[in-house]
Amino acid sequence: MIFAAPPQEKGPPDFAPLRRAYRMDETAAVEALLAEWSLDARTGAAIEDRARKLVKAVRRGRRGTGGLDAFLHEYELSSREGIVLMCLAEALLRIPDAGTMDDLIRDKIGPANWESHLGQSSSAFVNASTWGLMFSGRLLGSGDVEPSGLRRSFRGLMRRGGEPFIREAMRQAMRIMGKQFVMGRDIGEAIERAEEWEARGYRYSYDMLGEAARTREDAARYFKAYEDAIEAIGSAARGATVMERAGISVKLSALDPRYEEAQRADCVARIVPQVRSLALAAKDHNIGLTIDAEEADRLELQLEILKHVYLDPALDGWDGLGLALQAYQKRAPHAVDWLAELARTGGRRIMVRLVKGAYWDSEIKRSQEAGFPGYPVFTRKASTDLSYLVCARALLARRDRFHCQFATHNAHSVAAILAFAGDDKGGFEFQRLHGMGVPLYEEIVPEGTLGIPCRVYAPVGRHEDLLAYLVRRLLENGANTSFVNRIVDDKAPIEEIIADPTARVAKLTRKPHPGIPLPVDLYGAERKNSTGIDFSDPSVTAALAPEMERFAKRGWKAAPSLAAGKRGGKAAEIRDPSDNRRVVGEVVEADAAIAGRAADAAAGAAPDWNAVGGAKRAAILERLADLLEGRRAELMALLVREAGKTLPDAISEVREAADFCRYYAAGARRDFVAPVALPGPTGERNEIALAGRGVFLCISPWNFPLAIFTGQVAAALAAGNAVLAKPAEQTPLIAARAVALAHEAGVPAEVLQLLPGPGPEIGNALLAHPALAGVAFTGSTETAKLINRRLADRPGAILPLIAETGGQNAMLVDSSALAEQVIPDVVSSAFGSAGQRCSALRVLFVQDDVADRLIRMLEGAMAELKVGDPGLLETDIGPVIDREALGILEAHARRIAESAREIGRVRLGADCGHGTFFAPRAFEIEGIGVLEREVFGPVLHVVRFEIERLDAVLDAINGTGYGLTLGVHTRIDERAEHICRRLRVGNAYVNRNMVGAVVGVQPFGGEGLSGTGPKAGGPHYLHRFATERTLSVNITATGGNAGLLSLEEQDL
Repeated sequence: MIFAAPPQEKGPPDFAPLRRAYRMDETAAVEALLAEWSLDARTGAAIEDRARKLVKAVRRGRRGTGGLDAFLHEYELSSREGIVLMCLAEALLRIPDAGTMDDLIRDKIGPANWESHLGQSSSAFVNASTWGLMFSGRLLGSGDVEPSGLRRSFRGLMRRGGEPFIREAMRQAMRIMGKQFVMGRDIGEAIERAEEWEARGYRYSYDMLGEAARTREDAARYFKAYEDAIEAIGSAARGATVMERAGISVKLSALDPRYEEAQRADCVARIVPQVRSLALAAKDHNIGLTIDAEEADRLELQLEILKHVYLDPALDGWDGLGLALQAYQKRAPHAVDWLAELARTGGRRIMVRLVKGAYWDSEIKRSQEAGFPGYPVFTRKASTDLSYLVCARALLARRDRFHCQFATHNAHSVAAILAFAGDDKGGFEFQRLHGMGVPLYEEIVPEGTLGIPCRVYAPVGRHEDLLAYLVRRLLENGANTSFVNRIVDDKAPIEEIIADPTARVAKLTRKPHPGIPLPVDLYGAERKNSTGIDFSDPSVTAALAPEMERFAKRGWKAAPSLAAGKRGGKAAEIRDPSDNRRVVGEVVEADAAIAGRAADAAAGAAPDWNAVGGAKRAAILERLADLLEGRRAELMALLVREAGKTLPDAISEVREAADFCRYYAAGARRDFVAPVALPGPTGERNEIALAGRGVFLCISPWNFPLAIFTGQVAAALAAGNAVLAKPAEQTPLIAARAVALAHEAGVPAEVLQLLPGPGPEIGNALLAHPALAGVAFTGSTETAKLINRRLADRPGAILPLIAETGGQNAMLVDSSALAEQVIPDVVSSAFGSAGQRCSALRVLFVQDDVADRLIRMLEGAMAELKVGDPGLLETDIGPVIDREALGILEAHARRIAESAREIGRVRLGADCGHGTFFAPRAFEIEGIGVLEREVFGPVLHVVRFEIERLDAVLDAINGTGYGLTLGVHTRIDERAEHICRRLRVGNAYVNRNMVGAVVGVQPFGGEGLSGTGPKAGGPHYLHRFATERTLSVNITATGGNAGLLSLEEQDL
């Protein structure tokens, strides 16, 4: 099969209701919640009254307190200074070298406005801290006015002598801040610290800090940490029942580096035995084990793993297994039903920790980037609050099946849950985060208050490991809209804080947030965003599989699509690069004579096409975009078979082609509809207009046979040109299908003609043809130079060449970067699309202080990659395009291995025997100078560098002459800006991967040996396909200036 959907889990419980709700219409989701909600006036008033009393009590208890709580309240994240502190907390403690540490402190502390916080707090601790920050900032930063003379010398002396002191003070401050949110550096310290609070009625759930596993070594380390923690927690736990005793929280992403839907079968098979082992250990100690909530696309995987472990007979008699459920997900109420059914099947209770959710911003961004049909989460906070209450009441109504755990710092939510529980105060508890919500729960937990238990979610780990958790907590604790912040802010009206979210939601005329458009509407009225495919949704993949399979079995054909006359000559087979035994289709090739006749026909059609006008051409291109998306299964099947594209790469290419069409359509409508009036003297009309040049030759590559092919053609058409489209010899079938769709959209046959065949013969014929008016080319630098020489040698007009060529693309990583973020970006940039992107990472420069660890992680991450059949969702990397490309890569690997150390090599899959597969690999080399030319494939070269020699590294990169893409990973803004200023590259990316430029968002193109510009998918691209014409008319030639003479007198 070309496409295999992940195996579907058999019920019960049934996943279908969750899948229907995954990205459902938000208005419908909110209306469903409101329909579930009913609350009599008496109960509503009681909830409001209790919430009011709680807020007042908290405020009374907080008055006069100081210390770190007051510090965090003063430096909330609505201020620049709060963000500065977050950045320091995130990075400072993990930096090993003093120089980078000093640069980070200077970068963050120096520019901030600490003076504005002086005297704003009643806490002496806060004001003293502010004085210290202000002094450090003045010492380290230059300020608005540079001091002179003796003062400058004194500052220089103090800076040199004071930096070590400031550095150590900042490190200690970050440790103190971390202690506010992290229970202990190890489980023993955390348990000891918890004893005081346990004596006051609190319970604990410990979370072993760390990022998601990136390697199998990471996963083994995290598993061992969980095992050791369970033993320690169990030995120290107090209480008779599992609910009364301490517990542990487990992140499934820490147990397997491939915890994702695409690897469903394998990762479930690996993770279930690990969770079962941990659960049995927890059962032996009679403590709880809760599976933590993570990203929305992992919810179904989480539930499936929970089900397998929960139904294991070895766990009978233990009610300690549970999971965290995020109320901000539209699926949350359906997940409650699913869990209730599982508990009914298993016959014992499940612990459910109900949380609001901590990945909201990333869920929104991910959906927008991927062009998904909707969001998995609510876009309004009030809707999440409503969902939380609906789920809480549903859980409390089923206390025979659930141990209910309500994680909230919201007084209204607490009051509502107490009301829902009624007189029965058993079967549930509250939860709060360590370091947060203490004043609220001091009104609920201790003797003499309500006496309701509260469990503290307590992170454990070294301060160097706490950053992701700490930043998330700071965001929650510091955001000026958060309840934790507002409950202690006397300026915030109590009635607003305790307002019923359900009433607020019911009054909304528009349920989704107006400031968060659906992904399709991301670019506003100008154009639609292209639609993607959510491969994490099994219902989507199950529907796509048979459709793609049907198209994959088709025999495809390509031939010159000429307006009239002979269609072509020699026929050739096109074979699947993943299995050379498989014939994908047949191409009939053009020759020089056919190319000449096509150019003649195009020359005759060009004037009429130009006269059609920008608006009509735009409408045709928008129809083409719709057709491309409507036929995406067909195009994806062809991309997989002919070009060896993986499924995610295939849908990305369809999306990019559609985006090009809509973006250039918008440009045609904006710039090619009417002349632009220009200023000038009275009595004269002056205007400038854009017009097509005539006949454009578009030569496209095989690595993006649909996106780049369509982008070139769409731009030339939008500008009013007739087009001769010459696709790469390896991928004519995809090009033929794109041209057929363009004709179906309304592009006349003589305006767009396809010329598949040998490049030299067709190219030479067309480059010499007198009708040619310009060339758009994407390919090698050598070929671009050859075309440029041919154009220069021809008689007649000087023609434009728009060339996009290769690059020796580099990424620089300093010691402030987070390795767990760097590695996925390196892997996707270097090895995604089998390294066959112009923008792909070729040379990774890593600061020597962190190189050993990062290289080990890279080796481990590479070991997790799957090379094989690109039609399978589980495949990460497909084949290289043909045997010639394979031979070049193998020759380079042999040559470089003579002087370089091989870091890692990806194992080829069992299904790679009949295709052109190259095992991705990484080498450590001495410097970029050893690379003679770009290596177009999945080969990464790693270079260590000393941070003191950063500028020398930048000079070496510039010295290659290439200037396409650049990646930078650093937490030091000034350093990132310096690197981007010094390097002459077209596209620079900071703290992200360096591939996948989005049309209209990251216009793509290089400089130097990497291209001529302007950038494809940018605001200046269309103009290069056009010529400018000005018109100047003397409107007084036939009489006076009527407009001037008719002006009326006006009083000044």
